[in-house]
Amino acid sequence: MGNCAGVDWASEKHDVRVSDAAGEELLSASFAHEEAGLRSLCVALVRLKVELVAIERPDGLLVERLLDAGLRVLAIHPNQVAATRDRFRAAGGKSDRFDAFVLCELARTDAHRFRVLEPDSDETQALKALTRARRDIVESRTAASNQLHAELERFWAGPLGLFSDLDGQISLAFIKRYPSPADIRGLGEQRFAAFLKAQHYKGNQTPAVLLEKLRSAPTGRAGQAESAARRAIVLGLVNRLQGLRSELKALEKQIASAVRAHPDGKIFLPLFKDPQSVVTAAELVAEIGSCRERYPTRESLAADGGQSAVAIESGKRKVAHFRYACNGRLRAAICVLANSSRHHNPWAQALYASARDRGHDHQRAIRTLGRAWARVLWRCWQDGVPYDPALHRAYQRHITVLIPGEPGPILDIPATQRMAA
Repeated sequence: MGNCAGVDWASEKHDVRVSDAAGEELLSASFAHEEAGLRSLCVALVRLKVELVAIERPDGLLVERLLDAGLRVLAIHPNQVAATRDRFRAAGGKSDRFDAFVLCELARTDAHRFRVLEPDSDETQALKALTRARRDIVESRTAASNQLHAELERFWAGPLGLFSDLDGQISLAFIKRYPSPADIRGLGEQRFAAFLKAQHYKGNQTPAVLLEKLRSAPTGRAGQAESAARRAIVLGLVNRLQGLRSELKALEKQIASAVRAHPDGKIFLPLFKDPQSVVTAAELVAEIGSCRERYPTRESLAADGGQSAVAIESGKRKVAHFRYACNGRLRAAICVLANSSRHHNPWAQALYASARDRGHDHQRAIRTLGRAWARVLWRCWQDGVPYDPALHRAYQRHITVLIPGEPGPILDIPATQRMAA
């Protein structure tokens, strides 16, 4: 092994340690997180003929610059770095330069225990940017919806529970038109019916019933100034939620187009029956990536996807714990696949039911099914072929109906075809 480097990254500066094969220091410096600093960092590492760079993150602008410079990068989990610090200290101190030293030593002595980071294709990076941006917008929408709910509870609970979703299109349109109790004084049954018709209301409640719910809801006793202030707050939150809904809709169209054009889109799209699940298929493509060397085994994909439990063994004690250190976005996508498949796939339904019969709660049973799906996904992903139930041996064994006979069981073709349907 030649020269190695450790980079302790931060938002404003990056501490770097470079050592030779014997562990002798060649460079210990800090570089600012700006264009000149990043350029100087890459030039210094290339000039010192660094073969491996260890860092505590798998993506980001700094990692992209290191890869563009032709450097091989080891993305090491922060938990592994934290567990290694005590190898090199006794007093328990911590600093950015010390972390850079620890990372450098891990690259020098333990590189064989980590995988070199392989960049994804440009299409995958674009899809990852879209799906992660969508998740951020969904989180912002949830936060704004919760804030609107809390604000309405303080002085007017009428719109709460009036429609199915507080952040739905019809609910936001109603609150924007009637943002305070004073605004509904002239609202009658006929006008309410016209509003519901204009908004294409598809619920089974009549305008009279909805109006009665609205009028029977408790209202606050805020003064004129406070009511005006709270009315303005509600209108601001509604405008924010409507803007987020528009952004989300436009982004989902981009995601649907991008995943259908992606080379791996054909692998994951057939897994879902609901057309709205195109977002989950896109998240699977983006988070698993296009580099086949990233997950050399099916168990590595199940572990990074958070579907495999962590075994804790000591003497006679053996416990399976929830896996926290994983790709949370990938875990969520696989769990969505598992949960949706148990409603239409008999093999998935049987695995889920078996887990529940063993005493697992819903979430753990979903992860049990998700681990099985991770193995299927890995095989399809490695081979570059879509999921085909006819080639899934476990699925075929489950739907095959045999009739006892002599000299052996006989295949019941009509019953098997009904099971497959």
